[in-house]
Amino acid sequence: MRALVIDDERLARNELRRMLDAAGGVEVVGEAASVDQAAARIGELGPELIFLDIQMPGGDGFALLERLDAAPCVIFTTAFDHYALRAFEVNALDYLLKPIVAERLAAALAKAASFLRARPARPPEQPLGRGQRIFVRDGDRRWFVAVEQISLIESEGNYARLWFDGSRPLVQRSLNALGDRLDPVMFFRANRRQIINLEHIASVAPWPNEGYLVTLAGGLQVEMSRHRRALRRRRLDRRCPDGVPAPRRR
Repeated sequence: MRALVIDDERLARNELRRMLDAAGGVEVVGEAASVDQAAARIGELGPELIFLDIQMPGGDGFALLERLDAAPCVIFTTAFDHYALRAFEVNALDYLLKPIVAERLAAALAKAASFLRARPARPPEQPLGRGQRIFVRDGDRRWFVAVEQISLIESEGNYARLWFDGSRPLVQRSLNALGDRLDPVMFFRANRRQIINLEHIASVAPWPNEGYLVTLAGGLQVEMSRHRRALRRRRLDRRCPDGVPAPRRR
């Protein structure tokens, strides 16, 4: 596993590197001492796993995750146990309390290795799609969301609302910015305000003005505007021969 150690304390970074060397199975590709430095190193090095301190200069570890388009696997490391609930609210792989115990580190590494084996391999330059996760924060709530779980993305001014698993957080990115990063095989721009996940389509029905009404799993309905008909032929026709996707099995 390729790992990045992120901690503002040099001694803490050195100790964690020593423990990872002793545990085996981990290649530490770099270190970072601040949020800005960590964001740059993640972009440069593309680690599969990050060991992330929470309290750091320039913002906390949660702020770092919010800046990333796609987040690596995260194991939090901190001296403060009151962050534990927030860490698991964002579905971090594990939470290690300092001073880190070798047995707990070994358990966290086993969990990370299992997760990475199950995740489909995807080169870092590819668009956001299956097997990748993004960090989402809306107020005090936080999520690590698997991209394939997102059924709908809606524009709200300079913000975008994500629909997944009964949640609808508003994120500080425009629909266009998100659309540019999404895998076009999985996501489709249905109209000016909405992007749908093709894997979540339950049915497509004719709609006035030569449009379509797309029903997503769970009952969400999206109007596909007339000028999308040509794109529909290329994208939706692949889902079933007559161009109308079969209902998704529940």
